[in-house]
Amino acid sequence: MTVTRGRRQRHPQAHAEKSERQRYRVKRAIFAVCLVLLAAALAALGTWQVERLAWKRDLIVRVDQRVHAAPVPAPARPDWNKINATDDEYRRVIVSGTLANDKETLVYASTALGPGYWVMAPLTFADGSSILVNRGFVPTDRRDPASRREGEVSGPVEITGLIRMTEPKGSLLQSNDVAADRWYSRDVAAIAQKRGIGTIAPYFIDADATANPGGLTVIAFPNNHLVYAITWYGLAAMVLALLVFILRGERAPA
Repeated sequence: MTVTRGRRQRHPQAHAEKSERQRYRVKRAIFAVCLVLLAAALAALGTWQVERLAWKRDLIVRVDQRVHAAPVPAPARPDWNKINATDDEYRRVIVSGTLANDKETLVYASTALGPGYWVMAPLTFADGSSILVNRGFVPTDRRDPASRREGEVSGPVEITGLIRMTEPKGSLLQSNDVAADRWYSRDVAAIAQKRGIGTIAPYFIDADATANPGGLTVIAFPNNHLVYAITWYGLAAMVLALLVFILRGERAPA
């Protein structure tokens, strides 16, 4: 009877220990799977950055070729629907018309020269259509057109510049307030509607300094994708190293 009682006392304890070991194995397996998934996600981010690196290098080469090429006539009205960022953005063009300075729009900008505004004015053609032109940058103390009359070019002009794509709705931080006439991006359609401009090109031109004092186009493409890729791959390797360390530690007692 004594032996039987002893067996009955040990059996629940052994069962509890077995259940605890099973629960521990399940938790360890779940943790290991989570580490594998995390490493896979980090490696995927690294691969994405490698792909972005190739895309950015191609973009830099393509834009550099365009901005240093001889200017060509700006796309005419029949070709406006064909304009796209991949084929046309930063293409150097030349266009002639008359600036409607009375319909200019100031778009807030933060540049190397400090805070201020892009001066956007429509360049009109004989058929009544227009292209919005970024005439350049002015500091905040020259917001009033009366303070920069010398830069108000009148009569027929020929402008050389770069094709840029419209920037709808606003910047990353602030949306355009059309009703209050506060602009944080160069939204061609919205500006045209606000200023009562009829037919207008779906793109705008960043003018250079030719017949346009204040022209300021800065082309800079941050290219940190290689650093990001190394970082993500490094984190993935660290997670895998942690997984190996844990699995080896579990085998050690055996």
